[in-house]
Amino acid sequence: MECVRLRVKDIDFDNRVITVRDGKGEDDRATILPDSLIPALRQQIQTVRRIHQTDLGDGFGEVYLPYALARKYPNAARETIWQYLFPASGFSVDPVTKKPMRHHADESLLQKSVRAAAKAAGIQKHVTPHTFRHSFATHLLQTGYDIRTIQELLGHKDVKTTMIYTHVLNRGGLAVKSPLDNR
Repeated sequence: MECVRLRVKDIDFDNRVITVRDGKGEDDRATILPDSLIPALRQQIQTVRRIHQTDLGDGFGEVYLPYALARKYPNAARETIWQYLFPASGFSVDPVTKKPMRHHADESLLQKSVRAAAKAAGIQKHVTPHTFRHSFATHLLQTGYDIRTIQELLGHKDVKTTMIYTHVLNRGGLAVKSPLDNR
């Protein structure tokens, strides 16, 4: 859900940051934007702009805004920056306003795509989008990032939750590599 709920404004190319809103623990957090994804994300935003311009031209173009933002910023729902980064293919009727709006893509599409990609890659394990979260944490630990940094990137309130990832390193709880191996 964190992925499909991203909006255009949540991608900060200059600072290489993705802001996850109302994510795990219902908090906002910032995480890293990999340089390798920037061209694809720029292209995706152009696609979103085209879809949004067409929607506006057809008399639509509003998107759901969380909390009281629709009242606070009455025109924001029609701005490109508030559009979902991964929009749905069609419209749905907002249950509150009764207006047709383009919501985000259904999370099951992402889940099915990840499973299909894992199968095509010959991966013989259960793979879900959540697997990437675990892999992200594990790889950061393996490359020497500290547990507090990883805790912040994952949005864990308690470091104990993040510590779960240290078991996969098979080097003890602190994931310390011997100085003799760094020669």
